[in-house]
Amino acid sequence: MLFNSAQFIFVFLPIVLSVFFLLGRLREQMLAVMWLVIASLVFYGFDDPYRLLPLILSSIAFNFFIGRMLLRSQNRALLAIGIGGDLLLLGYFKYAGFLVETLNAVTGIAWPRPNIDLPIGISFFTFTQIAFLVDAYRGEAREYEPFHYTLFVSFFPHLIAGPIYHHKEIMPQFHLQENFRFDISNFGFGLTWFALGLAKKILFADVVAQYGWIGACGFALQLYYDFSGYTDMAIGLALMIGERFRWSISGGAGT
Repeated sequence: MLFNSAQFIFVFLPIVLSVFFLLGRLREQMLAVMWLVIASLVFYGFDDPYRLLPLILSSIAFNFFIGRMLLRSQNRALLAIGIGGDLLLLGYFKYAGFLVETLNAVTGIAWPRPNIDLPIGISFFTFTQIAFLVDAYRGEAREYEPFHYTLFVSFFPHLIAGPIYHHKEIMPQFHLQENFRFDISNFGFGLTWFALGLAKKILFADVVAQYGWIGACGFALQLYYDFSGYTDMAIGLALMIGERFRWSISGGAGT
């Protein structure tokens, strides 16, 4: 499911926001968090649940328990195990095919090339969790409730296109009671930002992509507007729920 799809804009998003703010109005904050977790996992696994959901849930479980152990003991070896496990998972999906081809070229052995599809969003949720492990090692991440951690990783506005954020920046906002109540200014600002990003994606990136054969300039513009549009939509979606990504505060990716 993509941000610019009709099923996301007209079905998924209205249902998610309506139930979230209803639970917030009833002061059921934990239920609201659980609802966002469920919604985020549905969003991520929508197209291929039997492959994608076990992947992200196993990654979340691994990093959650490594993080809890790092809280008790700031052990560099444990940190290395956590980061190494994350990079091994990412490397398998991104580079296993390339590695087999290289070995075949060097050794002359015709090993079959593995047919591995790159899971959507794997780079974002992997590097997000690596940043979390580093924060846990430094003692800067102190929220270790399973549902809150799962939401930190899977929060649907950032899951497939970023930005990569820090645990210490995003999770304290989910403890603010006012963020569970509908706020017309947050919603309006977020909707505007989402609309601008949607316009970049549909009116610029998708149009430029049709003329990408013209040369590298057209392709570069398509990549820029596609990524920039998705980032703006992610920031806008988070703002609708009262969550502020760091980029939405500082105004740029270079901060």
